Amino acid sequence: MQTDSQRPLKIGPLRKFNRAVGKVVNAMEVSILVFCVATLGILLITNVFARTFFQSIYFAEEVSKFLVMLMTFTGVSYGVRKARHIRMGAFLDAMPPKMEKTFIIIISLISAVVMAIMAWASWEYLINAMSKGHMTPALRVPKWTFYVIMPIGFGLAGIQYIRTILKNFIEKEPWQSPDQQSEYEDEVIGGAQV
Repeated sequence: MQTDSQRPLKIGPLRKFNRAVGKVVNAMEVSILVFCVATLGILLITNVFARTFFQSIYFAEEVSKFLVMLMTFTGVSYGVRKARHIRMGAFLDAMPPKMEKTFIIIISLISAVVMAIMAWASWEYLINAMSKGHMTPALRVPKWTFYVIMPIGFGLAGIQYIRTILKNFIEKEPWQSPDQQSEYEDEVIGGAQV
């Protein structure tokens, strides 16, 4: 006869849904980040050669700014979900687990509120930029298109902090983020541990 600790855990439909969404979001965020870094590197190296031998690529600066913004605000959500954001981990590691969990919940709650405020402020900034109708000098696209990612990035980061709070209420052990229990867990990327 099997004891409770020997029986396989049943995963509820909410957890299955959460895992599926997490995998899709993770794949999208990683793809965006890899694309931005690769494109930025290729664009800047190509522009250096073009400027040296021919003429500078006229749109390189605008595209670079857009890629950096996309990378930054996509990375905010990714960093929160993978517990890669800046924090004072030494203090948390020195605490007993219950106190650590309490502090993680408080910190995540404050951070979620800050992310919500930043999402709202960046949304207002986006609406203001849309109303002005300014165009970029080289590509002649509306400037507001560069700012669309800001409220999305802050909003997704806020959602990740809320998920961290929920994860800590559901699980017995403290979780640094929805996907990361310990600060020192190895991360698997493309089948290899880092």
